[in-house]
Amino acid sequence: MLLRPDDARALLVLGHGAGAGMRHPFMTALAERLADARIATLRYEFPYMERGSRRPDRAPVLEARVREAVVDAAAHGLPLFAGGKSMGGRMTSRAAPLPGVRGIVFFGFPLHPAGKPGIERADHLDAVDVPLLFLQGTRDKLAGLELLRPVVDRVGGTLHVVDGADHGFSVLKRSGRTNDEVLDELAATAAAWITARA
Repeated sequence: MLLRPDDARALLVLGHGAGAGMRHPFMTALAERLADARIATLRYEFPYMERGSRRPDRAPVLEARVREAVVDAAAHGLPLFAGGKSMGGRMTSRAAPLPGVRGIVFFGFPLHPAGKPGIERADHLDAVDVPLLFLQGTRDKLAGLELLRPVVDRVGGTLHVVDGADHGFSVLKRSGRTNDEVLDELAATAAAWITARA
């Protein structure tokens, strides 16, 4: 699903999270805001989601779909970036190196299962040789910041912390912010980072 503004400066290949496909309201709203910031997006679905299954495919199948999407995106002739929401971003980094991709954007890197802190899911990042942007909420139960910060430092990535947001980038009403404001922040941050490297 391509969303390309006429004045696009770059294209972000955007994978979905484990529990919702490319048409999820978060994915749609994020793509629209990125388009407003002159970043095109190519959203795609993993095979299990196409089949209507709730159980994700094995990693090699997911990684192969990432590579297919990147090949398709390259045909559009724009500077290329890739990433995604949670699992989509993690599988993008596992699929690296990706031809032509100048950087990877993680909208909530799933560092560990909820309640099971660890950093093993980030071991492969040491072999990724393009810039990495991590957008993470302070209430993300799948990525304790005390564990994620050293990982980001180790791999030379960029960390943008979204105050009050959970793994789905929702905020509590008492935070004084809205989910729309958080989406604005995510898109603006990602667009600026991408534009600087396009």
